[in-house]
Amino acid sequence: MNVVSARGLTKTYGRGRAARKVLDAADLDVSGGEMVAVAGRSGSGKSTLLHLIGGLDRPDAGTLEVAGSRLDRLTERGFTDLRRHQVGFIFQFFHLVPELTGEENVAMPTRLVNGHSSGLARARALIRELGLDEVSGRLPHTLSGGEQQRFAIARALVNEPAVLLADEPTGNLDADAARTVLRHLRAVASGGRAVLLATHDEAAAEIADRVVHLDGGRLRA
Repeated sequence: MNVVSARGLTKTYGRGRAARKVLDAADLDVSGGEMVAVAGRSGSGKSTLLHLIGGLDRPDAGTLEVAGSRLDRLTERGFTDLRRHQVGFIFQFFHLVPELTGEENVAMPTRLVNGHSSGLARARALIRELGLDEVSGRLPHTLSGGEQQRFAIARALVNEPAVLLADEPTGNLDADAARTVLRHLRAVASGGRAVLLATHDEAAAEIADRVVHLDGGRLRA
């Protein structure tokens, strides 16, 4: 079953002679349990694609369905609910709140969705699964890049989303940390979630179920 289904996605930035079409009638399907890597040069539109799927931006044309919701039919409240419940984001630069511990960062999204006690229990379970128990009380600046990214993965998963979007998640990691992060993302997909990964990393492409290439605004196998 497709968790993400996009048809004819088009997105242009700028106007007139400065206009640049980063997506040009792009089509994409991602099913639950599948890890799909989106490859392409810098500036090709990979991040834009993830932002559209995650409801952070809206296409100029085309249709997009995520976890059973047609995004062009959602209200602003609907978009907020989609991002809170159905979509998890992982970014290249982690985006952990510097004043919060690792555990507090992971638990933070649950305050908007779940009861505090159940959300905290889920956060702690994810921290254990990702091997972060011993550093869960530390602030982000005291953690390695790989540890920060694993906390970011746990935070993205804490509300049990249907789709996980990862934008260059290994871009700031050394080779060993990158392998660890990719192994965890592979496990997320194998657990039944849809994982869409924008990446330059050849290792990421190797563990994905499929690789699609974004070139000239179009997606191709």
